Amino acid sequence: MTQSAKKPVALTIAGSDPSGGAGIQADLKTFHQFGVYGEAVITLITVQNTRGVERVECLDPKLVSDQICAAIGDIPPAAAKTGALGNRAIIQAVAALAEDFPFPLVVDPVVAGKHGAPLLEDEAIQALKTFLLPYVFLLTPNLDEASLLTGMEVRDLAGMRRAAEKLIRLGPQAVLVKGGHLEGDPIDILFERGQWTEFSAPRIETRNTHGTGCTFSAAITASLAAGHDLPESIRRAKHYITAAIRNNPELGSGSGPLDHHALF
Repeated sequence: MTQSAKKPVALTIAGSDPSGGAGIQADLKTFHQFGVYGEAVITLITVQNTRGVERVECLDPKLVSDQICAAIGDIPPAAAKTGALGNRAIIQAVAALAEDFPFPLVVDPVVAGKHGAPLLEDEAIQALKTFLLPYVFLLTPNLDEASLLTGMEVRDLAGMRRAAEKLIRLGPQAVLVKGGHLEGDPIDILFERGQWTEFSAPRIETRNTHGTGCTFSAAITASLAAGHDLPESIRRAKHYITAAIRNNPELGSGSGPLDHHALF
């Protein structure tokens, strides 16, 4: 098999969800569905299910760094993403390596889980902005995350645009503000190289949306790893996440997981 014919590789650097709906479990399932070989670096361990998060334990930052070096030193990815990073020390450890990443890095700035449990310490938010965002290819905040990162209220399309403009000045090459929490049908807004692109989808009324942010960013990362440009990667991810929500398997008694086997 020639080098060009090898299966594309993507890396996720994120927390573990033992219920399988979010975190590295969701990322690896998504990579697989996109035909991409997945590698996973664990940043933190959670005790959670569809009803909520009971406990979060961050790993030693050196252990996180060593995992990343082991993965990319042997099987280099074509794209990578981060999910829950937990604390300032882990963010700094990841950022120190990200400075030299020869592949695009997608950052899903996970601050809290679906049920509101914190997955990023308060002091880590500034560390994310200061240390990691300068090395980011794409930042994918939802409305709440965009509000926290910018210090401004983001509740409509105009606010999403203002937030994207403010966030891109912190270093990322592109910002995708996700509008899943908007009234009506969700609209995501991409700001890249001074250009705006909107991505819309029908709203699906369901309680089963656990892991949507993880899955969406993983789908974008997988598409980038497969060689698609950013707008096309987002379009493919948008089709996938919509199908995954629509066809959710109705598991658990809380906010259930998506259908990671969804066809798009």
